[in-house]
Amino acid sequence: MSPPPQPDPIAPETAAGATALLIVDMISCWDFPDADKLLAGARRVAPVIAQLKARCKRAGVPAIYANDNRGRWRSDFPALVGASLAGGGPAAAITGVVEPSREDYFVLKPSQSAFYGTPLELLLRHLEVKRIVVTGVASDQCVLSTVLDARMRSLAVVVPRDGVATQSTPRNRAVLRQLEEVHQVATTPSARVRLAQRTTS
Repeated sequence: MSPPPQPDPIAPETAAGATALLIVDMISCWDFPDADKLLAGARRVAPVIAQLKARCKRAGVPAIYANDNRGRWRSDFPALVGASLAGGGPAAAITGVVEPSREDYFVLKPSQSAFYGTPLELLLRHLEVKRIVVTGVASDQCVLSTVLDARMRSLAVVVPRDGVATQSTPRNRAVLRQLEEVHQVATTPSARVRLAQRTTS
């Protein structure tokens, strides 16, 4: 009797340079309270994130999308992407710039941190990730919560200063300063984030 087929691995490959790119809350319908105050920043950072993601793909660094489940426990990520694109306007424009591809990973989160109530930690372990590059919105809410949870898990963290945004420029500057001075998190501009190339045998 032949052994039963094994399930597909959670992550078929390990991450080049033990690094992963995390894209927080950039796929959205922008229909939550005060969304209009966050839209300008999200539109500004979307092309930056897309360029960084393209660099990551060439280097073999996986991209992981972390998005709110919007309180809908039967929701799924492809449906969220579809709803965002179908809504038109700024939502579709932002999603069109940072739209995920088939090889990308995703988690749906019930609260601010991408680690809380999600399989993100397990996924990073399977990818053998030791460093995450965190981008997205809002820098002083979901991004900050995710960064602090990552540091508590002994992960190295980079937050590209041009790849995160919140409701105002002064608030964004304040959280970047807090990350640097209080939490010793690098806020290197996205174009200067170092990515190791995947080695081939």
